[in-house]
Amino acid sequence: MRLITTDEYPAYEMAILEVYDRTVVPERTGRPGRPRAPYKVPPKELCYATVSKTRRKGRVVEIVARAVVGTFKAVEAALKRSRASWAINTAFIERHNATDRNFNARKVRKTHCFSKDWQVHEAVTYFGMYGYNYCWEVRTLGEPDGKGRWRARTPAMAAGLTDHVWSLMEWLSFPTIQQT
Repeated sequence: MRLITTDEYPAYEMAILEVYDRTVVPERTGRPGRPRAPYKVPPKELCYATVSKTRRKGRVVEIVARAVVGTFKAVEAALKRSRASWAINTAFIERHNATDRNFNARKVRKTHCFSKDWQVHEAVTYFGMYGYNYCWEVRTLGEPDGKGRWRARTPAMAAGLTDHVWSLMEWLSFPTIQQT
């Protein structure tokens, strides 16, 4: 992924850097003392930008975009190459969060379905995420089949991870550890 845009929620930056950063192990200098510790750096081609909205009396009065990883010039170049967006915005992350809340009642605001145990919350999150990506046909991801109709696709199909819509039974019975 070359361009990521979100709001300024701090967890996004930490998660993005955890996933995409590469670890650099400094070479030994040959001098006495403790060697420098390994550190992480983001890949040069990654661009991450945030949007900050200032509100007064419930109305947005100012929108400020900021490049967090990469330069603002690199972010603009990535936007020009993008087929999905032409501006730094929060539309995609907000759509993802809304879908996540739709599939997982534990994340809905003001609910009685809260999680008492973090492991159960995490398991339900993974269940919803994988079920959505493999078993849920997304109307906007459809593609023409050449016969004047549209072929339904899941996010996993659009990403090239699978060639068909999985049934929930097929997905639940798929072995998680592949024997070779």
